[in-house]
Amino acid sequence: MFENLLPSRFQFHLQRLDPKRRLTSFLASHKTLFTFLWITAFGSVFLWQRTAYIEGGSGAGPIGGKFTIFGKIKPIQPLPRLRPVVFDLKDFGGVGDGVTLNTEAFERAVISISKLERNSGGGQLNVPPGRWLTAPFNLTSHMTLFLAEDSEILGVEDEKYWPLMPPLPSYGYGREHPGPRYGSLIHGQNLKDIVITGHNGTINGQGQSWWKKYQRRLLNYTRGPLVQIMWSSDIVIANITMRDSPFWTLHPYDCKNVTIRNVTILAPVTGAPNTDGIDPDSCEDMVIEDCYISTGDDAIAIKSGWDQFGIAYGRPSTNILIRNLVVRSVISAGVSIGSEMSGGISNVTIENLLIWNSRRGIRIKTAPGRGGYIRNITYKNLTLDNVRVGIVIKTDYNEHADDNYDRKAYPILSGFSFAGIHGQGVRVPVRIHGSEQIPVRNVTFRDMSVGLTYKKKHIFQCSFVKGRVFGSIFPRPCENFDVYDEEGRLVKPGAESNVTDIDYDI
Repeated sequence: MFENLLPSRFQFHLQRLDPKRRLTSFLASHKTLFTFLWITAFGSVFLWQRTAYIEGGSGAGPIGGKFTIFGKIKPIQPLPRLRPVVFDLKDFGGVGDGVTLNTEAFERAVISISKLERNSGGGQLNVPPGRWLTAPFNLTSHMTLFLAEDSEILGVEDEKYWPLMPPLPSYGYGREHPGPRYGSLIHGQNLKDIVITGHNGTINGQGQSWWKKYQRRLLNYTRGPLVQIMWSSDIVIANITMRDSPFWTLHPYDCKNVTIRNVTILAPVTGAPNTDGIDPDSCEDMVIEDCYISTGDDAIAIKSGWDQFGIAYGRPSTNILIRNLVVRSVISAGVSIGSEMSGGISNVTIENLLIWNSRRGIRIKTAPGRGGYIRNITYKNLTLDNVRVGIVIKTDYNEHADDNYDRKAYPILSGFSFAGIHGQGVRVPVRIHGSEQIPVRNVTFRDMSVGLTYKKKHIFQCSFVKGRVFGSIFPRPCENFDVYDEEGRLVKPGAESNVTDIDYDI
């Protein structure tokens, strides 16, 4: 017994203590020992948790530094089963260390999904937590690419790994250089039923080296997008982050029935040239909603081909709904239409949009030689916060693929409705410049109230525009306009007016 090891004088004293006092005395005399044991036990638990593994699924893997004090580590969000057959990238030899090249692992996984029976419901490829370096790879039909929380697909920076593709048929040109163009990091052609989603995993193009080479003119071909899907239908892209694309970030081309929801798109607001967020190009029946976009060019740019190539291809962008977005573009605009719009753009609704710290809020741009049309465009509930120019329509954006365009191919611009335009810190709310060859017709403004940061005479800058303004929202209408009231009485151009219904005519 422990007592028999003590000197006799302490044994007698200890026998006289009641049990409670004995315990107190024991703990006090061994305080240092118990402190040491407690620290050792806690450290053991800490080290065990740091190397803990999640069990279940197709395998086990480290959590990457996350730990808990009690209990077993559980995944924050269990991976859903969105297809009848589910694969894990690690089953195909993937290594998520940010160094190992995983192109073959992605390709083997996609081939396995493509071999499933057509009516089986397709397959799902899970990209687990980790940093998965890869060269460009293709998707297949009836496929879901699922990015788990803390997963990141990284594009390899060396352009020798990026395949060359022919120029888009509606562009006839690589956009930055004649001839071929680099493909996208994630690519798909002639597909049906494609889903890219996750628990906000990331697709990272690592575009910094591309931007520097472009600025130094060291590239011989047009840079590739981050994600490009062509000639496909029934596409859903949701709940992911895309960042640092070499060129345009998300480029659906000649696609139908596309939904883009709850996507975050990021690139540096300066020094990242042409990193548009989403570029719907000759697309039909499309919804973009609940997204946050801050990039080095247009947050969204709707397109439909370039000059004579787009006219010949003849595929419009139509029936597009854009809503519930927060966007930023220091270099360009929150939402643009054009300038490549030669196949036509129509029936577009843009609503519930916050544009902050941007050069322009809304921009429509075209030029002689484009041909095509832009019509039936509706803007509702736009908030402009610290925007240099709120609304821009420009008809002299003279950037052409080559010199063979038709100088007399004038685009038609008609049917633009603006309602509920509000904000603060705006230098010029409206700048609409048509031309004699390309007038801007049927423009309507309702309920517009914008706080200004510049001289009042610059409130409304227009030329060759025909439209209507409801409500006395502009204290000084555009110059070079004939202004009429409801009863057809002429109001002097540039004069202030309190009438409630004003016609602006050329």
